[in-house]
Amino acid sequence: MTRPSGGRLAGATALVTGASQGLGRAIALAYAREGADLVLVARRPEPLEEVRAGAEALGARAVAVAVAADVGRPEDTERVAAAALTAFDRVDVLVNNASELGPTPMPYLVDTDPDALRRVLEVNLLGPFLLTRALLGPMLAAGRGSVINVSSDAGVVGYPGWGAYGVSKAALDQMTRIWASELDGSGVRVNAVDPGDMDTAMHRAALPDDDPAALARPEDRTEVFVRLAVLDEDGSGQRLEAATFAPAQA
Repeated sequence: MTRPSGGRLAGATALVTGASQGLGRAIALAYAREGADLVLVARRPEPLEEVRAGAEALGARAVAVAVAADVGRPEDTERVAAAALTAFDRVDVLVNNASELGPTPMPYLVDTDPDALRRVLEVNLLGPFLLTRALLGPMLAAGRGSVINVSSDAGVVGYPGWGAYGVSKAALDQMTRIWASELDGSGVRVNAVDPGDMDTAMHRAALPDDDPAALARPEDRTEVFVRLAVLDEDGSGQRLEAATFAPAQA
């Protein structure tokens, strides 16, 4: 397969967490079509390898890092960063997509086990913090980079039963704004994206009665992630809704 040469992300290296399914898989393949090199991270090696093969079939160079990859564990995050920098010397684009929903059926906060809350915060907040911090040095040295945090409307609206997840996404949004403020003028941009309701395994676990036909496909929510990954784009500290960006035309 001929490597894409004229894509919007030609020459860039992107790391995507939670890349084995759903939105993460869709972002990874969209990046591959646009010419990016890829570091793909997830906990399950088999589906992750399928995504890697799919990306390479599109002409991308791709490395799959299945560090039982639990981004909520500092030692695993260090392994992810080391593997990425060993494979490609740098990471230009980081997509913090991996998320933990918490117990299902989803309990009210008063009934949420503290260990369950801790687990959600480790994956959804601590993981993005650790991975961003680990990869920030080379981005700052290069004077460019894009960090994209996957948010949710549950971080803005106080939905009953979405306590642990909502708290984690609200904190992720605030961390995005703080990173953006602290990195202003450095060439490194940090933004958040709310992908909206999609037909994914996480959505089915949270809301099993929803009609999949009424939900967006993850493949139709990737355009904003491509635009934010383009290294000469402007804008940092934004919270964008993926549904407002039209899918790229084939």
